Amino acid sequence: MTRTLRIAMNGITGRMGYRQHLVRSILPLRDEGGLLLEDGSRVEIEPILVGRNPEKLKELAAKHNVDEWTTDADSVITDPSVDIVFDAQVTSRRYAALTAAMEAGKHIYTEKPTAETLNDAIALAKLRDEAGITAGVVHDKLYLPGLRKLRRLVDEGFFGRILSIRGEFGYWVFEGEVQPAQRPSWNYRAEDGGGITMDMFCHWNYVLEGIIGSVDAVTARTVTHIPTRWDEQGEEYKATADDAAYGIFELTTPGGDPVIGQINSSWTTRVHRDELVEFHVDGTEGSAVAGLIHCVAQPRSTTPMPVWDPDVETTEKFRDEWMTVPDNAIFPNGFRAQWEEFLHDVLAGRPHRYDLWSAARGVALAEAGLRSSAEGRRVELEPLVSPLGDEA
Repeated sequence: MTRTLRIAMNGITGRMGYRQHLVRSILPLRDEGGLLLEDGSRVEIEPILVGRNPEKLKELAAKHNVDEWTTDADSVITDPSVDIVFDAQVTSRRYAALTAAMEAGKHIYTEKPTAETLNDAIALAKLRDEAGITAGVVHDKLYLPGLRKLRRLVDEGFFGRILSIRGEFGYWVFEGEVQPAQRPSWNYRAEDGGGITMDMFCHWNYVLEGIIGSVDAVTARTVTHIPTRWDEQGEEYKATADDAAYGIFELTTPGGDPVIGQINSSWTTRVHRDELVEFHVDGTEGSAVAGLIHCVAQPRSTTPMPVWDPDVETTEKFRDEWMTVPDNAIFPNGFRAQWEEFLHDVLAGRPHRYDLWSAARGVALAEAGLRSSAEGRRVELEPLVSPLGDEA
């Protein structure tokens, strides 16, 4: 008999849920005959669209030949034929939805942050440990070509002793008055779970953990640069959430070396870099700069010797002195790649490597960043350990 995994996809009408998770991940898997297993067989994939807008759900279901859709999330969570509940809703709705799904014995896969508070994020992680289901949290950036190449350089010892990592992320998000905003309005309302610190520090935690090491402390400044914006209906509203965050992170590598990280996150900056996010890693033996797709490196042996002279125009083309790190592999869509890994873990009955404890550490960093900014001080982070005894 052919096995089918039925996946209830909640919040699928949103930008990320629709574009990355449905259109670029689950539907291609379905249309290719299902998830390919090691023995050459396939497990069929059957999405169920879940949301609050019946017109949009009906339209998407017809457009993509999806048989089932519903606005009744409770019904799919309690449906015994549903295997997995995926959540891409607004952050304020996530904790309750994930709790209900795990209590119903469903495997869960979710966007982040998993909760609005660290206490809730830890409660979710503990519930997963008790429920014994497979839980995965989207860590998409670690699956992207640029960061995979950067990680390869780390694994091969290219950097020697790593000294620092510097990140720049962001772009100008229009206010919505003259030109429509390219991000949803709830992102700029703290009461709806918005804010760039809570959004992006959860990403930066797993990026830093996945490439360099654990985050021990943070010093941050969060700002609301644009106080007034206009929503999807053209109505003016007060922006109550931060739209920029400037952070300094203290890290420790697995080998025990201290590393300093600096990451600027902003929806109020205009791009003058090759990609929308870039990470620059410096080490004793070499440096590298990685974006989402590309990565360039400069080893110690080919490092030039610039001399500071402000009275003479610089003629050296510094960017030309870096070498391109080759792909050396075929990199699939990062969201789909993690979906496939998660589904294999579900079928094997094993934990997913990026789980709810990893997500809780992201929420912990975001909370620490907000507290650091509010109190004007450096904030240390406590390690999070699973009650099962495995280090989180």
